[in-house]
Amino acid sequence: MTGFSAILASVALTGIAAAQQSVSFPTQDGGLIYADMYGKSERGVVLAHGGRFKKISWEKQAQTLAAAGFRALSIEFRGEGQSRGGMQGRPLDEERRLDVLAAIHYLRKTGAKSVSVVGASMGGDYAAEAAEAEPAEIDRLVLLASGAYTPLIRMKGRKLFIVARDDANDDGPRLPRIRAQYEKALEPKRVDHPGWLRARAVPLSDGSRRAGHARDSEIPFLAVKQPSHRNSRTLDSSPRAAQR
Repeated sequence: MTGFSAILASVALTGIAAAQQSVSFPTQDGGLIYADMYGKSERGVVLAHGGRFKKISWEKQAQTLAAAGFRALSIEFRGEGQSRGGMQGRPLDEERRLDVLAAIHYLRKTGAKSVSVVGASMGGDYAAEAAEAEPAEIDRLVLLASGAYTPLIRMKGRKLFIVARDDANDDGPRLPRIRAQYEKALEPKRVDHPGWLRARAVPLSDGSRRAGHARDSEIPFLAVKQPSHRNSRTLDSSPRAAQR
């Protein structure tokens, strides 16, 4: 928390604002993904938006990451904005993991030596699918209130699961699924329950007050060099999950 506060103070005092650059790159199935890129660094971070949001929804978080020394790439999934898939007639949600993988490959091809992925809600589900499809390509994975439909049994990199009190989607409470996904995931892994942290709400990349906990948790997690199992937490089963 202290380190992150220092970052924000530095940004406020110096007036640093990460420049946004619009980029596009192909997917494995012949699609084309559009994204906004912030910062210049060998440490890349892919930002995958939730179902109600767009790439611009990550703007404040991306600027904070860039100011902290990362290169943030906020993608727009196929079927959103100008982004499109390559195979016509197929449901969009079947191939959106390829959009995340395309962003990872783009960052590596343009100089990133490490790539982390942060996925919010729906974006977290496709990020998890990408992590299982090509587990060696992602160094760190942050899942913010995802649906937890994909078991993370192949990815060996660091994983951070974030879930809020009273959080659910159309399939019901998220907590039981996230607990099961967390328990099956390979180490190193960690869970943050905002109910333990002054009941702050989980961010869904909307640039509002909800973004606070994500930035507090993600910056140190993405920057850390070595796994630390001492700080790993077990997901509390007592709170009931409720709303997206």
